[in-house]
Amino acid sequence: MNDWSGVAEAFMLGGWVIYPLSLLAIAALTITFDRAYVWWRYARTPRDGDASALPGRHVLRRLDAQMGDGNLPIWRIEAQIEAAASQIERDMSRGLWLLETIVTAAPLLGLLGTIVGMMHSFRLIGGDGLVNPSGVSGGVAQALVATAIGLVIALVTLFAFNYFSRRVERLMDELEMFANKRLGDLRLARENGGAAS
Repeated sequence: MNDWSGVAEAFMLGGWVIYPLSLLAIAALTITFDRAYVWWRYARTPRDGDASALPGRHVLRRLDAQMGDGNLPIWRIEAQIEAAASQIERDMSRGLWLLETIVTAAPLLGLLGTIVGMMHSFRLIGGDGLVNPSGVSGGVAQALVATAIGLVIALVTLFAFNYFSRRVERLMDELEMFANKRLGDLRLARENGGAAS
């Protein structure tokens, strides 16, 4: 319980900058958990490679649906697959721009807290030569707490952003391989059907 009172005290020392930093932390955690769920639910790779056992909104099912019944011209199927892949990339990347913004904004807000805390400390030194030691140390503490919290938020968010960005890149590569395989099978079936007749 003593640890929690220390955390609460540190937040109180951080000053008003802690409030926007807390909002950034909540937004980063919300987006991270949302993206983790979306990736787990709609983009995990099937164990046996069978896309039919996956949920209806799974990325492979969405791409597979663009094949239709196979009677469309190949160029039309390719165009549909490209459009679906672009939409999938947008859907899976949703919110990553905000994570990237938080990576930049959190340390800057922490730095703002540092400046405000140091200004508070220097103001207490005053022109009379009178120094309030507890006030000066409180301003320095405010500066350090705000900076530390901003850096922690930025580091955690940076790892989440990089992880999901890399997953999007890998997913697009996998979707391209999946589509090329299906299109190759369709072309082969049409060539064999044309040769048989």
